[in-house]
Amino acid sequence: MKDDIAALERLKAARAGLEEEIGRVIVGQKPVIEGLLIGLLSRGHVLLVGVPGLAKTLMISSLARALELTFSRIQFTPDLMPSDITGTEIIEEDRSTGRKAFKFVRGPVFANIVLADEINRTPPKTQAALLQAMQEHQVSAGDVTHTLQEPFFVLATQNPIEQEGTYPLPEAQLDRFMFNLWVDYPSLDEERTIVKTTTSAPPADMKPLLTGEEIIALQDLVRRIPVSDHVVDYAVGLARRTRPGDPSAPQFVKDWIRWGAGPRAGQFLILGAKTRAALDGRPTPDEEDVRRVALPVLRHRLVLNFNAEAEGVGAVGVVEKLLDGKA
Repeated sequence: MKDDIAALERLKAARAGLEEEIGRVIVGQKPVIEGLLIGLLSRGHVLLVGVPGLAKTLMISSLARALELTFSRIQFTPDLMPSDITGTEIIEEDRSTGRKAFKFVRGPVFANIVLADEINRTPPKTQAALLQAMQEHQVSAGDVTHTLQEPFFVLATQNPIEQEGTYPLPEAQLDRFMFNLWVDYPSLDEERTIVKTTTSAPPADMKPLLTGEEIIALQDLVRRIPVSDHVVDYAVGLARRTRPGDPSAPQFVKDWIRWGAGPRAGQFLILGAKTRAALDGRPTPDEEDVRRVALPVLRHRLVLNFNAEAEGVGAVGVVEKLLDGKA
């Protein structure tokens, strides 16, 4: 227990160092950076949604450089094939014997941090190539299963304003993402700083602060953090209240939601709350931690019906109303 408390203090200090290091390249966006760190330490994956030009890709590559992790970027396009992500088998000839054999050439998914850029630009068949990697941290090629190196973290970006030539992610794949983080426009002061810094000095050099082994140890630490029963009950109850068929669901959920969040939402609410507490150096989370991660956990797990669309209600509004406790 004493070792865990000391580890929490080190994590709190590391969090401050990471935010400072990433802040040398990224101006503002502190809630998004916190969400990325929570996703990484929870062994989850994150979907970032935002209009072009908000430094989503730079934010992710900066995180990889600050963590001394291998990084690969996959630009999703309509002609991208599953093998372009996972890898492919080629025929290789042994010059000494003349024998030919299949050899697996690893794809870009074999990295610690994988950026799936504009993931909705490619057809579902290719999007699905990430499913096994995201869920099981493995890739199957032929009759051989290859294990991915830990830590393994998928970060996908999506542009919400362009719908032509895009393929919305299926609910089954959306559910694999722990968080759906919205990257918003910077404030006036932040935008002024962005313009000044990016049009004068060269990009700042970043020094890595955590190794892969240290991150794995911190991920294990998060799993060991205890959670009280009433916090678990609050998270489970919040997820269940999003389901229109559940007796605890308020009337507005029954009026607006077609499908609510599944059990994975409750798991991610608790994992996110535990990680948020750990990043603050606290030994256990409370209900407020669950509330603070509820929006990015639930936003992409609610399927709204026609009534909600007709009334101009979005998933964010439903989650906020649930957190307010207004029926």
